Amino acid sequence: MTHTYQLEGMTCGSCENKVRSALLQMESVESVDVSKENNSATISMAKHIPLAKLQSQLAGVGAQYRINAQQHSETVETARSWLATYKPVLLIFVYIFTVTGLIELTSADLQWGRWMRHFMAGFFLVFSFFKMLNLQGFKDSYRMYDVIARKFPAWGYIYAFTELLLGIAFLVNFNPVITNTVTLIVMSVSIVGVLQTVLNKKAIKCACLGDVFNLPMSTVTIIEDGLMIAMSAGMLVLAI
Repeated sequence: MTHTYQLEGMTCGSCENKVRSALLQMESVESVDVSKENNSATISMAKHIPLAKLQSQLAGVGAQYRINAQQHSETVETARSWLATYKPVLLIFVYIFTVTGLIELTSADLQWGRWMRHFMAGFFLVFSFFKMLNLQGFKDSYRMYDVIARKFPAWGYIYAFTELLLGIAFLVNFNPVITNTVTLIVMSVSIVGVLQTVLNKKAIKCACLGDVFNLPMSTVTIIEDGLMIAMSAGMLVLAI
C-alpha cells in the first residue's frame, strides 16, 4: 500500500535526504519519495505503519519535521504475480544471456570462459547503470540491509562505482585473477545482508536495480548474487 502525507519542515535537498533515509530505515517501508516543494511524503509499505510511529522516527533526525494526515491519501496496490514483480530483472538477465550467447556463437570457437566474462561484464555494466540513475536513492535503500552500508553509509556510493569498474574490467579482460578475486569478495559480502533479510522475512526493497524499480528482497536476489559468486569463482579457477 502507498500513503501520501503532508510533511512540514523541509527547506533544502539535505532535509529531503535526511527524511528519506530515516523513513527507509523503518521495517515494512519499501520506498519513500519526499518533496520539499509540495511538503509531502509518499511512502510505500508492506503493512500499515501508524502515523505516530512515523513521527517518532522523524523526531530522531530533526524536531522540525512534522508529518500529518491532513492531506492524506492511500493507494492500495493490486497484488502482482511473481512474474510481474520480477519482470524487469528477468528481462535484463534474458537480454544479457542472449546477447552474450550470440556473440559467442558467432565466434570461431566456443569458449565458456569468454562467454562468462562477457556475461559478467554485461551484468555489472547494466546493474551499475540503474544504480547511477539515482545514487542517493540506491545508497539509502542499500544501507537497509547491507552489512557494510549499515555501518558505513558511503559504501553505497563506492559499491555502485565498484560494479561499474568491474564491468569495464571484465569487458577489457583486465587481469582475470584480480578482477575475479575482487568480484568474489564483493559479492560474497553483499549476499550476507541479503540472506539475513530473506531468512528474517523482512519486507525490504531490493536495491539491485537501484531506486528505479520497486523489487522486494527475495530468493531471486539470493540466486542473482549466488550466480555471480559461482561464475567469478569458476573463472578464477580457470585463470589460475
